[in-house]
Amino acid sequence: MSQPMRIILFVLLGVLLVAVASVLALGFYALFRGGEFGRRWSNKLMQLRVLIQFAAIAVLASIVWLSQAGRSH
Repeated sequence: MSQPMRIILFVLLGVLLVAVASVLALGFYALFRGGEFGRRWSNKLMQLRVLIQFAAIAVLASIVWLSQAGRSH
């Protein structure tokens, strides 16, 4: 894997991890705040967190796969 690609993927992974943590924190806030805000946002935030986690896992799998492919050549 080339150095620029490695940097891009690691930065993207970091951004996604921060996004997951942020959405998780917002989800906790919605859960503990309750009321109309909690009813409106809890499920949406959970779905968003799952989507971002999927993207983070896909990027991490890409990093591992590209690293392994680079070693075999």
